[in-house]
Amino acid sequence: MYLIELYKSVQGESSFAGLPCIFVRFAGCNLRCAWCDSEYTFTGGKAYTQAEVEEQIAALAPCRLVEFTGGEPMLQERELLPLMDGLLAKGYTLMMETSGERPLKAVPRAVHKIVDVKCPGAGAAANTFHLPNLEALTGNDEIKFVLTDRADYEFARDFIRTHGLPALVGSVLLSPAFHKLPTPVRTAANFALDPKLLVEWMLEDGLDARISLQIHKFIWEPQKKGV
Repeated sequence: MYLIELYKSVQGESSFAGLPCIFVRFAGCNLRCAWCDSEYTFTGGKAYTQAEVEEQIAALAPCRLVEFTGGEPMLQERELLPLMDGLLAKGYTLMMETSGERPLKAVPRAVHKIVDVKCPGAGAAANTFHLPNLEALTGNDEIKFVLTDRADYEFARDFIRTHGLPALVGSVLLSPAFHKLPTPVRTAANFALDPKLLVEWMLEDGLDARISLQIHKFIWEPQKKGV
């Protein structure tokens, strides 16, 4: 499998936000979201065996929460799924961030999937969600919408209601996008969509969802990698 980086930090978003976490960042992505903050993952990476990855994870003990991210981890499904099985057998709690463009039915149900649904503001990546993936989701999983403006919010709101997402997954996340070139200052001014405005819309609509603010971009400089 090809990885960009493997490190320990704190989880910055989702219902696991704030917890110590080991991040396994896979190389490669087939989508090009307009607001992507991980373009350095599109190419390159270093090859590792499953045993080498498991050894690096074990060296970061006592942390037992592991997130697979990218890039797009499911592009390396053949290598990823055995790694998941091996870590689950050793008692790790596993998460995976995925675009939802690739089928997820083969992912072990014990893995907490955080699945993106791309809104219009994602540009060329919009409307790439694989709808049958909704059948593969459980109460352990979360669906995330990255929002840049009111149109994205309305798309997310309508998708949430049309597909009854609160009854399908544990959490529905609304995440304001960051500017492509944020300032080094750790401030909400770096958001493309004002979180205060988003909260107002959510409350007005009585939307059953959770705002998610990527807290790692407030703890460290927004451009910093490996945190």
